[in-house]
Amino acid sequence: MTTIADFTVTTNRGETLDLKDKLGKVLLVVNTASKCGFTPQYEGLEKLYEGYGDRGFEVLGFPCNQFGAQEPGSADEIAEFCKVNFGVTFPLMAKVDVNGDNASPLFDWLKREAPGLMGSKAIKWNFTKFLVDREGKVVRRYAPTDKPERIAEDIEALL
Repeated sequence: MTTIADFTVTTNRGETLDLKDKLGKVLLVVNTASKCGFTPQYEGLEKLYEGYGDRGFEVLGFPCNQFGAQEPGSADEIAEFCKVNFGVTFPLMAKVDVNGDNASPLFDWLKREAPGLMGSKAIKWNFTKFLVDREGKVVRRYAPTDKPERIAEDIEALL
């Protein structure tokens, strides 16, 4: 059975991150963008990270430029924007595609494990969120319109 531990990703600093190192943590994996109507969700994601981080919770942000070209910046520009505007301290990864032929294998797996509305596999927009339990299994998918604070109860249940 595949779990998040079967994937490696690249951080926004160009380093390889083996997600097996995240086993034992509850994760919220999010495709993000800096010029989106949902961009203010960075603040809520940071609050979740600060509120639950010491209990084994982590947010992993994956910038994505596939939706309306709303994440055009470089890794450094994205990180600076997130820190200055929303105080983001949770880990940001390298920019990825979440749909199509060049989609990140991680996001292909997340979409299979937790399809969207009416069984849709595709991610429809920025700030789609996937909650992953301590064993590395996908628990739930949240729509871009689901504000981070709404997810707090589900995080609590897994911690």
